[in-house]
Amino acid sequence: MIYDALVAVAVGMCAALVAIVVLVILLENNVLDKQGMEHSSAVIQTSSLYKTLIQIWVGGWVLGFFVWFWRNGGQTIGMRAWRLRLFSTTDQPLTYSRALWRTLCSLCGLGTLLVLLDVRHKQSLQDHLAKTEMLVLSKEANHHRSWGKV
Repeated sequence: MIYDALVAVAVGMCAALVAIVVLVILLENNVLDKQGMEHSSAVIQTSSLYKTLIQIWVGGWVLGFFVWFWRNGGQTIGMRAWRLRLFSTTDQPLTYSRALWRTLCSLCGLGTLLVLLDVRHKQSLQDHLAKTEMLVLSKEANHHRSWGKV
């Protein structure tokens, strides 16, 4: 989780940088009103709308990071380092909507604590609700070229 948190923070920082640069360009070129303030940074810091837009933008990119990696390969960068892979427990492949549902059900990682209580299945809350499971792969199975054989 720590590895993925570091990558998610980096994704969030890049997304925030893009959003802030776009806002500054729009404010400096008078496309958006500076509300009587001299500096664009002051406008962004005092505007609830701009701060909320930036937070939604960053949250969307961080959410997209997890959903995309889980849907396309079943592993995030941190999961790959620990040889973990997400599998669907149903006959249907993991869709974007199920991956998004899994992310939302994780409750920012708190859903993983259910593994400690679920002695029988050792499943997290998000895995139980999204009908997925986390498996530990062998070193050979952890390579992209082996994914079709797993």
